[in-house]
Amino acid sequence: MNSSSELLTWLEGKVALITGGSSGIGECTARIFVQHGAKVVIADIQDELGHTVVEALGKSNAIYVHCDVTNEDHIKDAVDKAVSAYGKLDIMFNNAGISDPNKPRILDNLKSDFERVMAINVTAVFLGMKHAARVMVPARSGCILSTSSLSSNIGGAASHAYCASKHAVLGLTKNLAVELGQFGIRVNCLSPYAMATPLARSFVGIQDDEILEGVMNSLANLKGVTLKTEDVANAALYLASDEAKYVSGQNLFVDGGFGIVNSAFKLFQYPEDEPLA
Repeated sequence: MNSSSELLTWLEGKVALITGGSSGIGECTARIFVQHGAKVVIADIQDELGHTVVEALGKSNAIYVHCDVTNEDHIKDAVDKAVSAYGKLDIMFNNAGISDPNKPRILDNLKSDFERVMAINVTAVFLGMKHAARVMVPARSGCILSTSSLSSNIGGAASHAYCASKHAVLGLTKNLAVELGQFGIRVNCLSPYAMATPLARSFVGIQDDEILEGVMNSLANLKGVTLKTEDVANAALYLASDEAKYVSGQNLFVDGGFGIVNSAFKLFQYPEDEPLA
């Protein structure tokens, strides 16, 4: 990233489809992609929010498609509308996701909740990958991204269903990167720490963003900075751009080092009363 003028051309001429693009990480990514020259298709079930996002981005830059990501016909239609509207699909961002109720004991977890999380967080990602590949393979180019989580690498940070689903997203990412590399298609995923999003508010049970961020910051490894949706969107921007033209099969953590910490060890903690210099 050398200058603001260069930044604005990172996705010039690219077409992106973003599931769950009406709010949270998806909405922020759509905004940043458009700022960098992309045309964006917002695929979501939050129709009112989706149309609001399109209005904000400009109707010459974005369109909205109602899309239940668990419905293969809807996914197929969203991909086809992207191609119909803009002539191609360069970037597929499988971002839609949910969490189930926060019940730490497996005995309290319901099969129906588990299956719903897997349907939206895993099966829908599979469908997005499948139909993106349908149009990218003949073009012999493209980038497929998916939102995973720090729970793709560690246990104990979320529910059983959510943890299992994000491990599965990473598995799909690796497997598809192997298959599609021969066609010049890159496949990666992003694994962020918790931030103020509708999903996090629901799971943690805190609706005030400032309070939620305070709680997350108190548990975070990297201090002095608060993770925002823009940080994840910028990571997606990098992976979607030609700056990452040889990056595939990777899981990019945006977690401030949280996922590498063994909380049992306190080797690097400074006494509170010890001066730093």
